[in-house]
Amino acid sequence: MNPLAVEVMREIGIDISRKSTRGVLDLLRAGREFDWVVMVCDEASAQKCPFFPGGRQTHWSLPDPSGFQGSHEEKLAATREVRERLRTHIEEFVRNTAPA
Repeated sequence: MNPLAVEVMREIGIDISRKSTRGVLDLLRAGREFDWVVMVCDEASAQKCPFFPGGRQTHWSLPDPSGFQGSHEEKLAATREVRERLRTHIEEFVRNTAPA
């Protein structure tokens, strides 16, 4: 996990420090099925996002904090912006897809 992401999520009471990323193939081999797949990557990387069969898909273009430049505080501020944009995307997604 990116230390900046861990730090800004901890600020809002969410501990992701023990989480890890998993590859698409690992999920497919495990027989996992999904109604929705949300791909989160910046515009430059969007075409490199892996194909994920089944389910509906959406793409949220967000910058990768690992590429942020500047002081620690500047990188934290930029990562907080990404966190808040992600929160907005999630809230809109739930509003638009949750059963009435």
